[in-house]
Amino acid sequence: MLGCEGMYSLKNKVVFITGASSGIGKALAKELTLLGANLFLCARRIERLEILKQELSSFGTKIIVLACDVTKEDDLDNAAARALKEMGSIDIVIANAGFGVSGNLEDLSLKDYRFQFETNVFGVLRTIYATLEALRKTKGSLVLIGSVAGYVGLPEASAYSMSKFSIHALAQALYHELRPHGITVTQISPGFVESEIRQVDNEGRHHANTKDHTSQYFVMPAQKAARQIVKAIKKRKRVAVITVHGKIVVLFQRHFPWLVDFMISLFSIKNRPEPK
Repeated sequence: MLGCEGMYSLKNKVVFITGASSGIGKALAKELTLLGANLFLCARRIERLEILKQELSSFGTKIIVLACDVTKEDDLDNAAARALKEMGSIDIVIANAGFGVSGNLEDLSLKDYRFQFETNVFGVLRTIYATLEALRKTKGSLVLIGSVAGYVGLPEASAYSMSKFSIHALAQALYHELRPHGITVTQISPGFVESEIRQVDNEGRHHANTKDHTSQYFVMPAQKAARQIVKAIKKRKRVAVITVHGKIVVLFQRHFPWLVDFMISLFSIKNRPEPK
């Protein structure tokens, strides 16, 4: 509930979100709009952002959208500069843009690993560098979207898990580094959430007709996940694992790693195949 002890209001806060055209990013935009936040939304697919802006226009909050690729050096600097010019400040930054490279080590090349890190790690760093001074001024919140894959590495997911383990480490370090500046760092680690990530190939292309083989029993609706993430932001939590199965996996990995290894071997659990 807005205004409860231990929470702060998001009304009129300026929220900067990358990867806002689909999945968790899109759901967060909708949830934050309901709470009265003003949004600056970035993604590669500007046409989707324009549609989303139109959908949310009736809520009366300010929404600016901009085509932005987190792998390009100047895109995020330009986006942050525009956000400050048109919004005046940035209170919350959500580094959400990302995708997953899939495949065995021997089937992947260094180029695949570099591309994975260019988006999931260096894209996050570019987002942070572009907005850090603005967050210092507002004593705001930095939200890094990681993954349960940042705790457990599965076969055929080495590239993706490496990138998310990196985000896990980055969030831990920055929590201490940025705390003296009044900046809160929140690491979000979702399990299976409704999104297009399992339809994106190793070069970042979306294959809309690819069947998602993940059991829907384990997949949390994106809007439900967004509500949990927003709650963590409002509480300025340090870490939040999203989905029940995600919490269980992380718990077991921390306290019973041998059991997780046994289950992966017993059931031949591995990452999803690359969409074609």
